[in-house]
Amino acid sequence: MAKESHSPELLQGTLDLLILKSLQLEAMHGFGISIRIRQMSDEVLQVEQGSLYPALYRLEDRGWISAEWGISDNNRRARFYKLTAAGRKQLDTETANWRQVSAAINLVLKGA
Repeated sequence: MAKESHSPELLQGTLDLLILKSLQLEAMHGFGISIRIRQMSDEVLQVEQGSLYPALYRLEDRGWISAEWGISDNNRRARFYKLTAAGRKQLDTETANWRQVSAAINLVLKGA
């Protein structure tokens, strides 16, 4: 019997945090962001294009990332996204919030 592959559903708002984190070190195009998230999660989290690009546009509208056109590694025109100063601040805020929520969830799971 073939092993089923299940990709966990992301909690609402978590995708924004993952995108901001993936852009922390360098600007990347959308496909690169999805690869980075998959790699950083040890192949557990996979972001579909139908979720990724609306999130990128939303983050850009909020001023947390900016985008400009460039040429990808395979010589294709692509939009490259990078964190803004506001995005770095938001990453810090969302990281702190995530740590607080995940610690609380862990307490519940332990039966505290």
